[in-house]
This record gives sequence, C-alpha cells and structure tokens, in this order.
Amino acid sequence: MTRLILFNKPFGVLPQFTDRSATPRPVLADYIDVPGVYPAGRLDMDSEGLLLLTDDGRLQARIADPEHKLPKTYLVQVEGIPDDAALAALADGVTLKDGLTRPAEARRIEPPMLWPRDPPVRERKSVPDCWIALILREGRNRQVRRMTAAVGHPTLRLVRWAVGQWTLDGIAPGTWRDAPSPHR
Repeated sequence: MTRLILFNKPFGVLPQFTDRSATPRPVLADYIDVPGVYPAGRLDMDSEGLLLLTDDGRLQARIADPEHKLPKTYLVQVEGIPDDAALAALADGVTLKDGLTRPAEARRIEPPMLWPRDPPVRERKSVPDCWIALILREGRNRQVRRMTAAVGHPTLRLVRWAVGQWTLDGIAPGTWRDAPSPHR
C-alpha cells in the first residue's frame, strides 16, 4: 500500500533526511521517523509549508514532474504592494535567467492566519508589505522568490499551502499526517 505523508516543514529545516555539513542543520529525520519515504519535490530551507513524502517512486515522480502540471499554491508575503501590472506579469509569465515561467495565478490576499515564524520576518516601518496567493504549475529552483523579485516585490515569507488536492489544513508546523492513498 502506498504511503503519502503531508508534512508542515518549518522554516530552517533542510528538505532531506541527512546533513553532512560541518555544522549540522535540522533535517526531516528530526521530525519524521518513517522508513522508506522520500520527498516528492523540494521546498527550500528558508521556505515553510507543505512537503509531500511517499514510498512510491511513480507517485513521487508524478508529484514532482512539471509535465503533470500539478498546481502548487503558495502564500507569499512580499515587500511593497504589487499593483495590477505586477500581478498580471506574474500571471502571464516572468522571464528569468532560465527562461519564461509558465502562466500562473496571482492575486492579492488578506494576511493569512498562520503560525508565527521563527525567526520572525523583519519589519521595516518605511516599507509596506502585502500577501499574495501564487499558484504555479511548474517547480524551478527558488522560482517564487525569483518571480516576485523580477516584478519588484522581493519575497519576505514563503509558505507552500497546497500541492494538488493536498493542503496544510489542520497540520501544525513540524508535524505530519498520513494522507489517504491517492488514485493514479
């Protein structure tokens, strides 16, 4: 039977089970003691939120492969207040060093009810910030951060809320739960 774990990865945790660096950092093994599961996709150390882990290689590939266009929903706190033109640019596709991004969905949202981040996001009295929801159907390295910076609104906090049908709903930071077995 396929196992699929939904994990709310805290800020500062490496999305892998081991760390061979000189000064070890928190890793998945510090939170998940389930043999044989591996991340389906990545989530940078300085990003938070939903990370899927499975023991099924085909499912892992389907979740991670951009060809399947599985939507990934991000809640993004950005510096400044993106205007309609910036949101349209995010939605239409942004040209990055590795090419044009696929069309996305981008909209301003009210600040979400999230857990406090540790360490907190820096606050600047002279620069406002805003939250946007960004839905991507590809997964390039640090893509959300590069996209928001390209339209003049650097990312301050990044939380992946959903991957396809799976969400963080009801999962506290640093905790996980099994998802029902997905259909192929």
